[in-house]
Amino acid sequence: FLSFLTGPSVVPGYFSVEAEHVVLVLNGRELAKIAYATQWLHYAQTLMETGKIQHVAVVLLGNEQCNNAWIQPYLKRNGGFVNLLFVTYDYVFINEQDIFQWPLGVATYRSFPVVEPSWSMLHDPRSYLCNFLGTVYKNSSRETLIEILKQDGLDELCWIAAREQWQPQETNASFKNYQDALLQSDLTLCPVGINTECYRIYEACSYGSLPVIEDVMTPGDCGNSSMYHSAPLQLLKTMRAPFIFIKNWQELPAILEKEKKMSLQEKIQRRKKLLEWYRNFKAWMRQKFINTLENSFLPSDKG
Repeated sequence: FLSFLTGPSVVPGYFSVEAEHVVLVLNGRELAKIAYATQWLHYAQTLMETGKIQHVAVVLLGNEQCNNAWIQPYLKRNGGFVNLLFVTYDYVFINEQDIFQWPLGVATYRSFPVVEPSWSMLHDPRSYLCNFLGTVYKNSSRETLIEILKQDGLDELCWIAAREQWQPQETNASFKNYQDALLQSDLTLCPVGINTECYRIYEACSYGSLPVIEDVMTPGDCGNSSMYHSAPLQLLKTMRAPFIFIKNWQELPAILEKEKKMSLQEKIQRRKKLLEWYRNFKAWMRQKFINTLENSFLPSDKG
């Protein structure tokens, strides 16, 4: 029912599959990516106008501050041709009718693997209470986080590797380090970056390490819609993600104290619950995506 094409040979002006319905997966994170995404939309529009295809949906890796206004004119509701839009981050125009939120997921561009839960991942004691491997930006809450960990010597109990510069490409060693940290920690600390939602949340779930998320709204156009008052992370909260949400890193010492007292049995139960939730969440999103496409693209036989 679905064919997925990707790679350098897939360029605007060429489809190798005869299909009436097309889903474009586009990157709208920055201007250069938007320029390329726009070429695809114009090509799809030509195919629509010449009757080669009937329906178009878009999955958009949105801008981290939700500056996605460029795509609005292409939507059917605004006189364009795109029936459905699935977009990452808490975009204010999400309405569950033709615009849906899509989870960020893991960083496949850094080749983050599909992780199959193992017996040892569930049952083995882990060496660290928590981990944070990442960039610490000047004057950010991440600086506060590092200070709080150092104050009480909590950094001795956690795997902390802070750097001052963001590195888009991992080395093999740094990537293995990161995966080991997720596997060896009970908790993964998820401070806000440019957006509250980050790959780290989903990558921690993959390894059964519970995300501790700084639940604050970041600057931009992502929140405060009339429909959604629980932004950020509207989608994860609606789906009852079993994470720890905090408003301030001052809450962390108490959380880590509680961690110290938890038995391995309790931690095993929590890991099971987290991995089960994550599996169900992915299955639910997949089913919702297919149902939404079918309802919008394929005529009902009931008439």
